[in-house]
Amino acid sequence: MSGYAPSEAARRSGFSLDTLRYYEKVGLLSGVGRTSGGRRVFTDDDLSWLVLFRCLRDTGMPIAEMSRYAELAREGEHTAGERRALLERHAERVEEQMRLLQRQYDHLREKIRFYERLPGPGTD
Repeated sequence: MSGYAPSEAARRSGFSLDTLRYYEKVGLLSGVGRTSGGRRVFTDDDLSWLVLFRCLRDTGMPIAEMSRYAELAREGEHTAGERRALLERHAERVEEQMRLLQRQYDHLREKIRFYERLPGPGTD
């Protein structure tokens, strides 16, 4: 079977080997192939899933929601609307987090500007 060794899948996805094993254990990754010797082999499709999981994880989606999305995707095209709704809800949460981070960043920059306006040591 051709594909990617776990170490290569980890390198390409940015996930650790432990995370790959965990994602397989909890069912996020389904049907990862094995060599005749029992070693896992990841396909391009598996890597596509990992790219999506990286995006979802980096944007704060809980594992339970990631699992629900994967479960729906495996059920077939008739779940496309539910998958889209799940992603839209997540995107709304991400947008709110971005607005919060922007406000906090602006506050930090203002505080830095305050300190930049203070006289430095040794100035009269």
